[in-house]
Amino acid sequence: MKLTQDFYNRDTRLVARELLGKYLVRVQEGVPLAVRICETEAYIGRMDKACHAYNYRRTQRTETLFAPPGTAYIYLIYGMYHCLNFVTEPEGEPCAVLIRGGQARGNLSLLTRSRYGKPPEQLTAYQKKNFLNGPGKLCKALALTRAENGCSLLGEELFVCDALEDIGLTTPAEDKLPLDIRTSPRIGIDYAEEAVHFPWRYFLPETALPNKKRR
Repeated sequence: MKLTQDFYNRDTRLVARELLGKYLVRVQEGVPLAVRICETEAYIGRMDKACHAYNYRRTQRTETLFAPPGTAYIYLIYGMYHCLNFVTEPEGEPCAVLIRGGQARGNLSLLTRSRYGKPPEQLTAYQKKNFLNGPGKLCKALALTRAENGCSLLGEELFVCDALEDIGLTTPAEDKLPLDIRTSPRIGIDYAEEAVHFPWRYFLPETALPNKKRR
């Protein structure tokens, strides 16, 4: 089942945790590209110095964070890497979940061509290991840019669902096993003072790389 706005309209940390194991779907020309979400981070603007809209700071860049829950917030870092976030909590509360990493699950050849410009069988071991283990890598594979910033996650082009059967694919047996969810401080926010220590990174240990700065 596709996630509804009620799913996103909750505590950001709960949303970040419960997104693990679900499927992020990007539909291009009628073809669904699917990624199993394996790593997330929560950001809560009212009290989190790592959030772009800390203390309700509104700028042209952060305006999307104040949108209704279930909105995509996509920003650019280092002038070259896109990062996908899901806006959470009631409209006007600047909160979001960063999608940090995942596993390819639907139409792998299209994902690898978007990410690396070649089919899966031509990937090196290094490329396979580092395919979707960072927010910029994930966005490149799904062809997500600032053009999709502000789009609804409740529509037909970008959404999250519970099972691959929801988009006509088959959920692999390993995805049906109980989740071993871990937490840790978030990555790459050394500037955020006390917020550096908030344990708001959620991940599945068998899919995540060590806790270090990754794009």
